[in-house]
Amino acid sequence: MPVHESPKKRMRQDERKRVVNKANRTSLRKEIKSYRELESGEASKAKYPSISSTIDRAAKKGIVHPRKASRLKSRLSRKTVKA
Repeated sequence: MPVHESPKKRMRQDERKRVVNKANRTSLRKEIKSYRELESGEASKAKYPSISSTIDRAAKKGIVHPRKASRLKSRLSRKTVKA
């Protein structure tokens, strides 16, 4: 355990960030899963901009790597194109 104040503060900050990041990552995964469960068609076309925006925000916050975000959007957009 840290002895000085600054490492103690850093531990508190890191724990708060970990909890927030975990919640964001979980919600992102749930949204992606719900999008994948949609039937190809108008529903997926209507929801694609929303999921794309969510993935971009996660990449901007550092929840997922920007290249992974791009890969996810590309794979999900294929479902939209098929419709």
